[in-house]
This record gives sequence, C-alpha cells and structure tokens, in this order.
Amino acid sequence: MRMYLLAFCIIILAGSCKLMPKKEETNKKTTNTTMLNKFRPVEWAHNTNIYEVNVRQYTVEGTINAFAKELPRLKEMGVQTLWFMPLTPIAEKNRKGSLGSYYACSDYTSINPEFGTLDDFKSLVKKAHEMGMKVIVDWVANHTGWDHKWTKEHPEYYLKDSATNDFKIASGMDDIIELDFKNPALRKAMKDAMKFWVEECDIDGFRADLAFWVELDFWKEARTELDAIKPLFWLGEFDELDSPEYGEAFDASYTWTWMHRAKDFYQQKQPLDSLYTVLKRYDDLGDSTMRAWFTTNHDENSWNGTEYEKYGDMAKALAVFSTTWNGIPLLYSGQELPNLKRIKFFDKDTIAWTGINQLHEFYKALLNLHTNHPALRSGDTLVKTFRIKTNDAKNVFVYLRKNGTKEVLVLLNMSGEKDLHFDITDEKVNGVFRNIFSGAESDFNTTRSFEMQPWEFLIYEK
Repeated sequence: MRMYLLAFCIIILAGSCKLMPKKEETNKKTTNTTMLNKFRPVEWAHNTNIYEVNVRQYTVEGTINAFAKELPRLKEMGVQTLWFMPLTPIAEKNRKGSLGSYYACSDYTSINPEFGTLDDFKSLVKKAHEMGMKVIVDWVANHTGWDHKWTKEHPEYYLKDSATNDFKIASGMDDIIELDFKNPALRKAMKDAMKFWVEECDIDGFRADLAFWVELDFWKEARTELDAIKPLFWLGEFDELDSPEYGEAFDASYTWTWMHRAKDFYQQKQPLDSLYTVLKRYDDLGDSTMRAWFTTNHDENSWNGTEYEKYGDMAKALAVFSTTWNGIPLLYSGQELPNLKRIKFFDKDTIAWTGINQLHEFYKALLNLHTNHPALRSGDTLVKTFRIKTNDAKNVFVYLRKNGTKEVLVLLNMSGEKDLHFDITDEKVNGVFRNIFSGAESDFNTTRSFEMQPWEFLIYEK
C-alpha cells in the first residue's frame, strides 16, 4: 500500500522514498529505541517465512479457489505462512483503473466477489491448516474507499475536510478517505471487524497496512482483545528505525531502510560499509520486533520495478541474505519463477507462469533451512550473529549464525569481481560444515581459502 499511495504524487515525492509519518502524528512519536515488545510472539513465528499472495494476479481466474490449487506446490517449496493481500470488496466511487485498489475497502466483513465467497476462503484456510501452513490477512485500518458502507451508516467514523466539508482524502489520494481513531465507536467497530476474520475464518494473524499511520494505542487495544480469542501473529508495515515505538504492538516489522540502501549499493556502486552501517542500526534496536527482509513485494514490484530491475545480478544474493540473517524472510507471488515483469495494480495482469519455476529448488533449500535450523531462529536471544573477518573486506560479506553448537555460515561475494580469491581469517569459524546446495563437506580447520564468481553465494551448516 505504501507505494500505491505515493503513485499519484510520484513526481514530487520520488516514489522510491519511504513515507513520512502524518504531520498530525509526528509529535506523538517517542525516541526510545530500547522499548521491548510487551506482547509475546506465537512460537511458530520464530521459524516462519511469509509468502505474499496477490489473488487477482496469481491465476487467470484470479480467484481464491484457483489459488488453492497451488497450496501443495507452495508447501513443497517450504512456504510456512501465506499473507493474502486485502480480500475485502473494493469501493466503486473514485475507483482507480478497471478493477480498483485492494486497499480501497467498501466492507470490512465480506469477500470481494471478484475473488469468490467467504466459504471459499474458509475452505482455503482449513486446507492450509491441514497442511501445516498459517494464514494472515492484510488489514487496512487507516482508511476505506469512498462508498464503504460506514460512509452512510456511520459518517461520524471519518475525518472531515474543513475546506470541502466532505470526507478527508488520505494523503491526497482521491480513491480513499481517512477514519477517525479518536472516535471510540469507530475503534470498537474496527476491532469487531478484525474479530470476524479470526472467529469466522480461523486466520492466524494480520499484516497491518500502514501501521504507523494509525494510533499506536489502537493496535495495543486490538491486539489485547484479539489475542484473547486466539494467539495471533502481527506483522506491521513500519520500519523500526523510523517508528521504534510500534514495536510495542507488533511481532515483526519492515526493513525499508535496508531495501533502499541495498538498491543504492548496487546501482551507485557504494562501499560495502554502507550496508554494514544500516545493519548495525537495526542490530542496536535489539529484538523488539523481528525484521521482515525482502527483495520485492506488491508495492515495490508495481511502482519501483522488479527485484531484477532494482538489484540486477545481486538479487539472488540478497534473497540468501533475507533468509539467513536475523529475521523473517518475505517472498512475493511469482518470485520462484522468477517474475521479470511489473504487475499492474488496478487492472488484471496475470503473473506469466510458464509451468517451470526455475527458482523453486533454490527457495526450497533456503526456506527449509530457515524453518528447521536452530541457528536461524528469528528474535531468539539464544541466537548470535557474527560478522566474520576475511582478508577482503571490500568485496566479501561473511557472517555466522550460532545457537549453541548449531551454526550456519554464509559467504556473499557482494561485487562483480570474477575469480575473487579470499581467505577467512576469523577463528570463530572452525570444524566441518556442509554446503546446503551441493552437500559437499569442508573442514574449516584446514580449508579457509575461497574463489567466488560475481555475486556468488555459499551457505554452510555445521
């Protein structure tokens, strides 16, 4: 949703930049970066990964039932949690494109007829649960479309524009209008709508769209009440470097700062230290939330380009990083293809599946390692991450994840250098490790020299 909101003012705001907080909320922010999340994450969150589902574009039919046929394939690939972009009906008034934005809701407790029925979704959730998968849904609390049923039933739920004496347009976007979270009745109605999806469909959590545009105390209230029904997983769309206080309410957060810096690193040929600086800032925050690492999502793909437009030959190395650094890997529909096209946001534009997913095995190895290896648990204080010394700090990024005697070693050639020779000089690395892709074993007590090709990656488990 973030870049969709910017799309209509992209010339002024340069769409790749992250959103700033609303002006009226800027002074509400605190600067305490050491706050700890007072809510306890569900246990499965520490090992999960998230696969974002764009139902409209996933199949020719664009329905829940058509997508459900893909569950066995995704399960075999190692997907643990399915995040569905908004499934609610889309407003007609001021609609963008031929089908409108998923994020311009007209009813919080119904399914978009374009996708199928509520029973279709219930059936999918049940099937996913039987396969051992979790399901979370996108929740758009900040705003609705112009003809949401509340605009007639409860117009007092909305902020008003004093200049027009009409509903307040959300950040200049003329297809969405803002809700008033100072209204206790609106808060109750919103929480009741969220409870509907937990009680009726047995979902496992929420991805909160533009979480940092909604008052923090609302999220705390909502989480307290909804977790009492069923312990849920909460992913917030905010970067903890900008809005650390939102870590009080959410289990996981975004990494926009890393995303932008990685793009600059690749396209502007910046030094590797520029990446380390950002990682240190995240590390200094501790584990108040688990970070979600990604190379693309619905916003980035549609508005800023595919991961290959942004990162080129570095894209797969970044995917390795996203699944092995401290956090939760986040994938978007079609990355296993790989998807090389920008997917339209407001119109039908089916992912160009070929029947051959070239990166299926690549992601299967990464996702299963993240799920099953104790050293890759996210947000676990027993897990330590060490940057490993080499004799080529300019081009090579090597790190060790360690949980007791369980270790994962990752080597990334973060350059276009061919036949790159370097040695590991760090005594933290020792013993016998197995390459997760080839299965070959290496004794790091005796073998510490490597040759790598441009943007190559190696992953070893002890």
